[in-house]
Amino acid sequence: MPSAVGGKEGAHEQKASVDLTTSSPSASLPLSKDETTHHKRNAFSELMSSKSSKRAKLSTTESGIARGSEKKKPHFRGTGLLEYILEPTKFPSNTVIRHNNKTVLIQDAFPKATVHLLLLPRDSSKWLLNPRDAFDDVEFLAMMRHEAEAAVKIAASELSRLISPFSESCKARLAAMENDNPPELLPSGRDFTKDIRVGIHAHPSMAHLHVHIISRDMHSDRMKHQKHYNSFNTDFFIPLDDFPLAKDDKRRQTAYQNANLKSEYRCWRCGRVFGNKFKLLKEHLEEEFEEWKKE
Repeated sequence: MPSAVGGKEGAHEQKASVDLTTSSPSASLPLSKDETTHHKRNAFSELMSSKSSKRAKLSTTESGIARGSEKKKPHFRGTGLLEYILEPTKFPSNTVIRHNNKTVLIQDAFPKATVHLLLLPRDSSKWLLNPRDAFDDVEFLAMMRHEAEAAVKIAASELSRLISPFSESCKARLAAMENDNPPELLPSGRDFTKDIRVGIHAHPSMAHLHVHIISRDMHSDRMKHQKHYNSFNTDFFIPLDDFPLAKDDKRRQTAYQNANLKSEYRCWRCGRVFGNKFKLLKEHLEEEFEEWKKE
C-alpha cells in the first residue's frame, strides 16, 4: 500500500464494502455534485483495493483553495503533509481518499490502529497553527467537524468490512444479507462509528495541522513505543468535540502533556496498568483485539 507520507516514521508519528452495520452509521458517504464515485461498492473499499489505481479518483473542484506561497514553502521538520494539501490529485486514490476545496483525507503512512486516517485543512492561514489555537476559531472548527463526520463514515465502513465477519453483533445482519430473499428491513448491526475516535495531538509531530480519524483498537505493527501508545490514550489526544478549549484548560500546558507521554501504560479497553512494560502491553492488546472483534 502506498504511504501517505514519505520520510522516517519518527517524523510522522503517528478500505469499505457493503454496509454490514446499522443502516445509518455505515451508509455510503453522500458525495457532493462535483465529486465522482463508484456506488456499487463502498467508496473506501474501492479506493483500498489492489485495482483502485485503475478506477476514477474521488475529486472535487479545486477553485477557492488557499494555496499559500508556493515559492517559499516552509523548510523545517515535519512538512511532509504539505504536498497532499496542495496537490492531492498527484497521489493514488488509495493514498488520498477524498478531497474537496476545504480538506484532504489521507491514509496515515504509519497507522497506529486497524483504520487510521488524517484529515488536513486546506486553509493556509491555519496550516502552521497549533490545533489548540486554530480551533479557537469557531467557524473553522465547525467546518472541520462537518468534514470529520464524513471521514468517520468512511472509516467506520472500512472497519465494518474488516471486523464484521468476526462480530457477534453482525451475525443476524450478515445472514439476512446472504439470504436468497433478504428481508426489506435488515436486522441492525454493530455501530462501528462508536469505535472511531476523532482528535488531535497536543503537540503534533508534523508541522501542518491534521486531525486523526482512528479506530480505537491500537492494533498495528507500527505502534512501536511509549509515545505511540500514550499519544492516543492519555489527555495528549484531545477529541475534536472538546474544542474550543478554555484558556485555563490543563491540556494546553506543555509540562502536563509531556508528562502524559511518559506516563504508565493503561489498556484502552479494560484499564489494566502495565507500568513501563511495553512488550507486556503489546501482548495484552493482541488479546484485547481478538475479544473486541467478537463484540
